[in-house]
Amino acid sequence: MSQGLPDSAAELLRTPLTVQQRVELIGELWDSIPESTDTLPIPEWHREELEKRLTAADANPEAAIPWEEVQRHLRGKS
Repeated sequence: MSQGLPDSAAELLRTPLTVQQRVELIGELWDSIPESTDTLPIPEWHREELEKRLTAADANPEAAIPWEEVQRHLRGKS
């Protein structure tokens, strides 16, 4: 259990819940996350990694795999 959570969250997780109740709880938590990413802090290392990946993609665009090909591969239809 993360030590960053309030005691009430730890207590809730010790409460016997059905799978359906847990799924509903997950939905409630998900819905409570703000829609705007402006309110969420983004670590600098995330920005640096994104920039690194964008630079690599721009430098070698032919290395990209079309989404349709990825889907075929994942479905085992190579």
